[in-house]
Amino acid sequence: MKNKYLQLLTTLVLLACASTVRAEVSELRVPLGAGGFGFLPLHVMKANNLIEKHAEQAGVKVKVNWSNIGGPAGMIDALLSGSADFISAGPPSFLILWDKTKGGANVKGVASMSSMPMRLNTRAEHLQTIDNLKAGDKIAVTSVKSSIPSIVMQMYAVKKYGKAEAFRFDPYTVTMNHSDAAAALLSGKTISAHFASAPLDQRELKEPGMRTIMNSDDVMGGSTTFTMISTTQKFQAQNPKVYAAFVKALKEAQTLIMQDKEAAVKVLLDSMGGGAGSLSDMLAILNEPSTKYTLQPENVMKYALFMHEIGSLKNRPASIGDLFLTGADISGGN
Repeated sequence: MKNKYLQLLTTLVLLACASTVRAEVSELRVPLGAGGFGFLPLHVMKANNLIEKHAEQAGVKVKVNWSNIGGPAGMIDALLSGSADFISAGPPSFLILWDKTKGGANVKGVASMSSMPMRLNTRAEHLQTIDNLKAGDKIAVTSVKSSIPSIVMQMYAVKKYGKAEAFRFDPYTVTMNHSDAAAALLSGKTISAHFASAPLDQRELKEPGMRTIMNSDDVMGGSTTFTMISTTQKFQAQNPKVYAAFVKALKEAQTLIMQDKEAAVKVLLDSMGGGAGSLSDMLAILNEPSTKYTLQPENVMKYALFMHEIGSLKNRPASIGDLFLTGADISGGN
């Protein structure tokens, strides 16, 4: 009798363990990001229930909770606190998170989401280049020291003035979200320039006297990842089907954007509310060759090696594969 009891108990434990292994999250939490063209795939995924579709095809039922967290700091906090499962951010913010969690939470890249330039716009007469910055000038960026514009200006400083001057332009930067920065620039108050992304950069350039004095792709030497997706190794390991469904949904969203640009722009306009721009203006941006949607990272390693060189990262990745999760579709990426 005792042996039968032990056998039954063992069987129940094994069944419970097997059930635990099979169980994946039933609710997926994904912040929609800061808005604009860089985060359009997320809005297309939401509008078309793409994650739910691919999860169901894999035999998993999942509800997606789309939150309105925006900005690198907020999304990083959400991922580390466990209130988000996937987050989107620019490569520099991702790399800092990868570096700080290496050996712990182990945050890694899932895929690139978009590639497009950022433009430094101004109508201050004395600013022909950022070398003309003077006391009192302020450049709005989404995050001081960790945003794409901050790293791009550091790269420019090192190339022109040497490694010792890497942080030459940091004191001129202030943290502002894109909408507030655009409003401040157009009003002529508070800031001298704004490192903007689509569609706000094009909206700013419609104003008399406004011009671009720096383009991030020019400094980076070509097309560069603007937004990318990351999560933790633990989440991927515990939720392989949901993880795969998310990646498939992202890839489908990128395809849908390019197949039906007008429908994609309508989704974007709905997400941004009034005043974002006309349908024709937005279509023109989407038709620009520099606006790309791809899973493959572009110039992410260039950011990583530079940030390690100037001391912003402790760890130096040996290859692009060190930064991304196993199985990530990064073939041909850099």
